[in-house]
Amino acid sequence: MKVVLFCGGYGMRMRSGEADSPPKPMQMVGPRPLIWHVMRYYAHYGHTEFILCLGYGAHHIKNFFLTYQETMSNDFVIRDGQVELLHSDIADWTITFVDTGLESAIGERLRRVRPYLDGDEVFLANYSDVLTDAPLNRMIEQFTASGAAASMMIVPPQSSFHCVDVLPGGEVKQITPVSKLPIWENGGYFVLTQEIFEHLPENGDLVEDVCGALAAIGRLYGYQHDGFWKPADTFKERAELDAGYHRGERPWMVWERAAS
Repeated sequence: MKVVLFCGGYGMRMRSGEADSPPKPMQMVGPRPLIWHVMRYYAHYGHTEFILCLGYGAHHIKNFFLTYQETMSNDFVIRDGQVELLHSDIADWTITFVDTGLESAIGERLRRVRPYLDGDEVFLANYSDVLTDAPLNRMIEQFTASGAAASMMIVPPQSSFHCVDVLPGGEVKQITPVSKLPIWENGGYFVLTQEIFEHLPENGDLVEDVCGALAAIGRLYGYQHDGFWKPADTFKERAELDAGYHRGERPWMVWERAAS
């Protein structure tokens, strides 16, 4: 299946204020940027056709792949002055780079790359800034069995805040960590069909417009995942992923477990 990656936003919660700082998907986790980790996850499950929805910082992403160095994450031999790779990351990937605008909403970015889906009935989509160990094959199988028009992975709430139950007079009756509430939140991994475009207006949003409309008619499936899931929406979250990588705690790197 083709994989649409949304990687054109400003990423304001991670930026340092520099005029030309790299976009969020290009922030590093170990020796590679976030978007590489996301793409390796999909490639591990056999999905190697990527459509990148570019916007802010597009040249950073283009340059990364145009000057990609396989030796950074693969063993190799130097023989007679020539590099011979023992393994390869992206040699079998097809990557389509599409300018979808600086200010476009995610839904609008998806509308603009629709021609590059080649009419495929089912495709995958991702925010490019969330890592997980969710079993993608199972996610797709459950979606297919559901007969729905779209699926989103949903995860337990990650917030460290607390909800407070208070009476009109100010008396607090109960304090509950958000993480303990019986609710789920959008995990950013989607399985979609062409039907979603029937509910996607110009400049629309994938979640609020499309998923909201499909949920209202019983056409949206939620894949519940309570394993590893972590966004890199802020500098702190990205730093935590990077620290985990260097400690050898990399549950999202499912391809490493398969290799071992």
